[in-house]
Amino acid sequence: MTFLTLDQFKSWCQNLERPTLVMGILNVTPDSFSDGGKFYSTNDAFNHALKMIQDGADIIDIGGESTRPGADSLDDDEEMSRIIPVIQALRKESDILLSIDTYKSSVAEKAIEAGANIINDISGLCFDPKMVSLVADKNVPVVIMHIKGTPKTMQENPVYGDLIGELKAFFLKQIQLAKKNGVKQSQMILDPGIGFGKKYDDNFTILNQLNEICNLGYPVMIGPSRKSFIGQTLDLPPGDRVEGTAAAVSAGILNGARIVRVHDVKAMKRVVTITEKIRTAA
Repeated sequence: MTFLTLDQFKSWCQNLERPTLVMGILNVTPDSFSDGGKFYSTNDAFNHALKMIQDGADIIDIGGESTRPGADSLDDDEEMSRIIPVIQALRKESDILLSIDTYKSSVAEKAIEAGANIINDISGLCFDPKMVSLVADKNVPVVIMHIKGTPKTMQENPVYGDLIGELKAFFLKQIQLAKKNGVKQSQMILDPGIGFGKKYDDNFTILNQLNEICNLGYPVMIGPSRKSFIGQTLDLPPGDRVEGTAAAVSAGILNGARIVRVHDVKAMKRVVTITEKIRTAA
């Protein structure tokens, strides 16, 4: 298999005609909302990552701390003990791009040293003041995600006066912060944070008006996979939300998203393939 190199990914970030990439979710946790505990051991996580690679993932996103609503923060050493062995094992086996899902600079630094290529920061460079300097020093891409509150508090009645306007203002502020600290435009990806400090209807509004965020000029990633807004609409548990996720992924791509972060890689790769054909049709 041929995968994007880090330099090719940075070029992809600057390419206005960039194709949509699939990021496979690898939760090395006992308590994530959808698949907590399924891939908690290094061996199970490694094998699941290989399956997602075989199913067509372009990036594997590895997280050691659950960020489900109400989740408590995890000790840095414990988080590293979960994810570093998985990164090391995968790096020996594959050249696929690896993303580290953390908001802690110490964890991100160790992950990059172990072979990770991308930092996926759910706090959008807000929780750890050292993260932006690390991104600049290591010259790696970073996903700047919007969250209202923390995972512990984010779903305690989040309210917006102007949802899309506030998201755009947040991104412009964080982009300016990143640039001021030496982060280049080619390193930045934006994520509106579906399900992170958002009410039920907010998630649909984000997908419907995603082009407003895309118009800021940066690649946009979305993570609607198996989220509660899909479950509430269809009255289904996380494992039965594939079709709802597919609809959200397709709508997101048609409205400008170019990375989709998903659990069900094989199914969503097919959704992306057809949606891309529709999007690029003459």
